[in-house]
Amino acid sequence: MELIKTDIDGVVILKPRIFGDSRGYFMESYNRSVFNSIVGQIDFVQDNESRSAGGVVRGLHFQLPPYSQAKLVRCISGRVLDVAVDLRCASPTYGRHVAVELSGENGLQMFIPRGFAHGFSVLSDTAVFQYKCDNLYHPEAEGGISVSDPSLDIDWKIDIGTATISDKDRHHPRLEDFDSPF
Repeated sequence: MELIKTDIDGVVILKPRIFGDSRGYFMESYNRSVFNSIVGQIDFVQDNESRSAGGVVRGLHFQLPPYSQAKLVRCISGRVLDVAVDLRCASPTYGRHVAVELSGENGLQMFIPRGFAHGFSVLSDTAVFQYKCDNLYHPEAEGGISVSDPSLDIDWKIDIGTATISDKDRHHPRLEDFDSPF
């Protein structure tokens, strides 16, 4: 597995070795020993999966402390634009984001440390998205930032004005109205 650094400290892209032939392909999507040696010691405790239609935007979500979550995300079918926004108030990259296309074909994964908001837009007809978390989900600790916040300057690669967004996600505050606990 190859580690690709991004412009934001802690957020990395992981590129697995994919072995393909006329039968299909094989790849090792996760190996704790390899992951810990190249990213750091993370104890994942929960796996999640979602299926979304084209034009859907999910996010930008996070869990408030003490239930913050680091995530290892990937798209196993279809294509998504995956986005992580730095909410760490002491970070020199506070409010900046990393965006990468994840797909079933490219096999890329993104590791997102605690202190980030996360979301994605679906670029294909459908997408199946999976992620590992290092902390269990707690509904009372849910938080979010608006996906349409102009200060974030995120190009979702789809029209955000016509995107399918949940009612809950439509009501998240803008970054300027958010008091970061991270």
